[in-house]
Amino acid sequence: MRFRAKIEDQHSLDQFKRVINMLSNLTKGCILRICPDKLNFILLGSPESGEASLWCELPQENFFSTFELRGASAEHNEIYLQVQLENITRAVNTPHVTEALKIKFINKYSGILKICVKVSPELNRSCTLTCYFPIVVIPTHYWNELQEPRVPYLDVSIYLPLLRTLKNFLEKVKHVSNHLIIEANQNGELNLKLQNELISVTTYFPALENPPFVPENDFEDRHLEMAEMHMNVHQLLHFLGGVQENPVKAIFNILRDRISYFEFLYETFSVKYFIPALP
Repeated sequence: MRFRAKIEDQHSLDQFKRVINMLSNLTKGCILRICPDKLNFILLGSPESGEASLWCELPQENFFSTFELRGASAEHNEIYLQVQLENITRAVNTPHVTEALKIKFINKYSGILKICVKVSPELNRSCTLTCYFPIVVIPTHYWNELQEPRVPYLDVSIYLPLLRTLKNFLEKVKHVSNHLIIEANQNGELNLKLQNELISVTTYFPALENPPFVPENDFEDRHLEMAEMHMNVHQLLHFLGGVQENPVKAIFNILRDRISYFEFLYETFSVKYFIPALP
């Protein structure tokens, strides 16, 4: 197995650094899935244990000028690596201007990820900083367990308001309860509620939009029916606090009383965050 990639465009370098920094705010370690046309950073929690899952996708053409892969076999032309994001973060975040970044993996003797960063510490001079990190290569018989979570159908899909507005509200009321109730429908209505024995706090967003979507068992009144989701407010705050603000699209999807996921689409990459329902 071999992998080699290079980023030379300044905009792509900046975007890649932002993605790595964002992911390191959300999780310490993850699975790096290398495909012929994209990279995926994966964190798969157990829904039965109430753990959230993360799926971040970077299309190759949006970042890399060079992208060469030889996977496990012709049939399985992919590589799955277990990585520590803090190692990658330290490598890509230099105090100097970055001119290029190279990533290389060779599974000849042991799993080693090599990152080379070409920087310009002084005018008209450049040097290359090289870092080697140990990683764990995941065998092919575990790959089926590392696929993107599939939601069989949805009850509601709705565009979110400004992320800063959501985050500010939740920060102010998070001490009311760990239990957050989110309601939404296909008529552009979204409600967030926290309550305890003494107080109930609700914020209403009545004029949002819905993506093109046909709910399961669709009928006319279904658009007005509220789908309810109970989740841990700290899981949502953790995601909103780590993810980049101002995505091109921010979508919230609900499968009533089972799971919800947030889908954020940016200019060059996408992030999905799955939160299971509280019992």
